[in-house]
Amino acid sequence: MAGLFLKNISKAFGEQTVLDDISLEIGHGELLVLLGPSGCGKSTLLRLIAGLESLDAGEIYIADKRIDHLEPKKRQVAMVFQNYALYPHMTVEKNLAFPLKVAGLKSRQRQERVGLVAEMLGLSEKLKAKPGQLSGGQRQRVALGRAIIREPSLFLLDEPLSNLDADLRAHMRLEIVKLQKQLGISTIHVTHDQAEALTMADRIALLHNGRLIQVGTPEELYGNPNSAFTAQFIGSPRINLIKSTIENNVLVPIGIQVADFHLESAAARLLVGLRPEAIDITAGGDYTGIVRSCEYLGEHYVVGLLFGETELVASGSKQPYDVGNTVRFKFSQKDLLFFNEETGERIGYAG
Repeated sequence: MAGLFLKNISKAFGEQTVLDDISLEIGHGELLVLLGPSGCGKSTLLRLIAGLESLDAGEIYIADKRIDHLEPKKRQVAMVFQNYALYPHMTVEKNLAFPLKVAGLKSRQRQERVGLVAEMLGLSEKLKAKPGQLSGGQRQRVALGRAIIREPSLFLLDEPLSNLDADLRAHMRLEIVKLQKQLGISTIHVTHDQAEALTMADRIALLHNGRLIQVGTPEELYGNPNSAFTAQFIGSPRINLIKSTIENNVLVPIGIQVADFHLESAAARLLVGLRPEAIDITAGGDYTGIVRSCEYLGEHYVVGLLFGETELVASGSKQPYDVGNTVRFKFSQKDLLFFNEETGERIGYAG
């Protein structure tokens, strides 16, 4: 059963189309991460689901019930914002209890529910504190608790970790996933951070310029991208895209037979994708490159190479290389991805 179904959602502000014909289904209990660059329409989509913005076109369903005509408080949706949106003059206890008070629950019921949620989130000892006395992580827990306490049908998380430092962000990612699985509530988590998406998502929905580019598991978007945009957005360091042409049935500058990859009918100009971690710098390599940079990342080096007129990045080397030196490298042809340079579409994509 679908936890959420979006059908042909569109939204414009003035002459600018922000979302263009978005259709998406989220399973019951699924954690879907809505990923994309700033300004691609992620937060607007959440606000449409929550009822904070009105649709120009389309329909929204939660568990087979259409909700886009309902006012926000009747949608059974809880949203956590980037800035937490806590009441600074209220204690943690009162912040948590506030949605229940608005809903008309009696004092005893509110106290019981607040106690349970505070214990679940490790906030029992902070109930009398105000938000200004809490750490960033604790404030985030309060914001999550205020959403949880309403027992909604759907969670919407709008970049809730962006204000935290790197270590705390990594810790809170794990906490949110654990909590979401414990509650079993369908959740949409918005972020522009691919590491956050890869580590948290059951599935990722990638947006660009208001359009849905690809939906799939983290492994699918990384290993089987449908476009050059997806290939570039997922993975760190970014995928190498080598501008290539077909000359006498050979792909230049890589020097492979196009028949081996069924590229005979491909466009005249291609982009060949090669992940940095697929490049092996070794004395027995088939290709030659000049070292342009070498970065130490603790357990490995990231090496920039000049291959003809193409800049490449190789990741995973266990030893450093001096800038200006010539090195040999190799890769497996099975790791190559092919894209139409003009449209960015994957050639031979099997979704």
